[in-house]
Amino acid sequence: MTNIELAIFIKRVEAICHEMGLVLRQAAFSTNIKDRLDFSCALFDSQGALFAQAAHIPVHLGSMAFALRDVVGSVSWCEGDLLIFNDPFLGGTHLPDVTFISPFFSDHGILGFVVNRAHHANIGSISPGSMPISRALEEEGEIIPPTFLVREGKINEVLLERLTKIGGSAAKGDFAAQRSANDIGLNRLSDLVKTIGLERFQIGIEQVNAYGSRLALAALSTIPKGRFSFGDVIDDDGQGTLDLAIRCYVDISSKCLAINFEGTTAQVAGNVNCPLPVTAAAAFYVFRCLLPEYTPSCAGVFQHLRISAPEGSLVNATRPAAVAAGNVETSMRIVDAILGALHQALPEEIPAASQGTMNNIAMGNHRSKQPWDYYETIGGGCGAHPLGEGVSAVQSHMTNTLNTPIESFESHYPVRVKSYAIRHGSGGSGKYDGGDGLVRELVFLEETEVTLLTDRRNHRPWGLEGGLSGLPGINSLDGRILPAKCQISVKPGQVLRIETPGGGGFGLSNE
Repeated sequence: MTNIELAIFIKRVEAICHEMGLVLRQAAFSTNIKDRLDFSCALFDSQGALFAQAAHIPVHLGSMAFALRDVVGSVSWCEGDLLIFNDPFLGGTHLPDVTFISPFFSDHGILGFVVNRAHHANIGSISPGSMPISRALEEEGEIIPPTFLVREGKINEVLLERLTKIGGSAAKGDFAAQRSANDIGLNRLSDLVKTIGLERFQIGIEQVNAYGSRLALAALSTIPKGRFSFGDVIDDDGQGTLDLAIRCYVDISSKCLAINFEGTTAQVAGNVNCPLPVTAAAAFYVFRCLLPEYTPSCAGVFQHLRISAPEGSLVNATRPAAVAAGNVETSMRIVDAILGALHQALPEEIPAASQGTMNNIAMGNHRSKQPWDYYETIGGGCGAHPLGEGVSAVQSHMTNTLNTPIESFESHYPVRVKSYAIRHGSGGSGKYDGGDGLVRELVFLEETEVTLLTDRRNHRPWGLEGGLSGLPGINSLDGRILPAKCQISVKPGQVLRIETPGGGGFGLSNE
């Protein structure tokens, strides 16, 4: 392929992923998918190696890129199959994220796979919203090992009925939307192969990876070589263990960026543990941020990244560790740790710490006449950087979702939004100030079970080059301070207030 032909091929396969996402969003029932956009779509080759993705959720996409090869190699495939799974220790992230995989066949066999992953607010955990204060994976919901929901075109009604019984009619609609997203991906891939031919399709995939590899090597050539280290601390695990260390060593050579997590805290009783694919997703995200914007996200890029972590540690947990918050909280702090190490090599390019948490709120009432579940993450401040101030009131790093619009939130659930505003002054000051966090106040209209999985309530988002740290977050109920991670029962009229952290400042202030 010429350079122009390769550029067109890259855009065409990326467009397939984007269209899959549009179908998933438009067909879904739940606010998590249709409003918050908590889903991801990607394409993989016949061996399970990534060759295209949409700009969806980094923690979804990176973990799939790391682990899908093992998943697709563990079963025999037939045309018309649809495999689903959510097991974090078999390539998933946490149980609410359910992955759909469909093989793409031609007369010559399997050419690749279309994949989507979406978050479900009820996957059968011990608390509404399926983000509990858990101590074991089994408490977090239904564990789905790689299982055929559809085999040779025939649906597994028993499995679908079981999942629908757990999640309700909305979940059934969301599963149908995920299946439709894969169907459109298969159709568009078929159209592409018919248009350009099988040989050029396969050459295109090879050249995408070769191009990604060249761009990665070019970026590595510009980074100072050596070993750089950094440590960060998670507030707690929700079960009484405080100050959990994440230690990161980054070794940079002309051929590879190697990340070692030796010295990180051992896995804990609470649910902030990370399976290795989630840790890899955080590393992939940071590495991708070092590359030009036009770099295709593909296996060729990530072959120049090496990840090692002690088995049984916070960042390479083993079954049956609880992991619900590892995906959303610890992944954010892994990013902070890697960026902190890279700042020593690239002091004029790496930003200060962003909020370092997704501020997770899960809630619901399974005893209500109309049982309901809800889950959301709340944005905060981004870190300032050598070129300017941090962005305020946005999702950052490993989450790329939106907020649920207040109109949608209030029309679907017995909750009212009392206030939703920027938390002015929460960003760390410096030559360039960190971005400000958010304030979100919720008033409950009926008895509700609420779970908070948050962090950076004790340890502030750090500044760089003399910039000050951002303010930590604060959770409170009717003015009473709540722990960073807790489950509470609230009564009608009570007010939950979440103040999210600001980003760190950069450089010494001129004032």
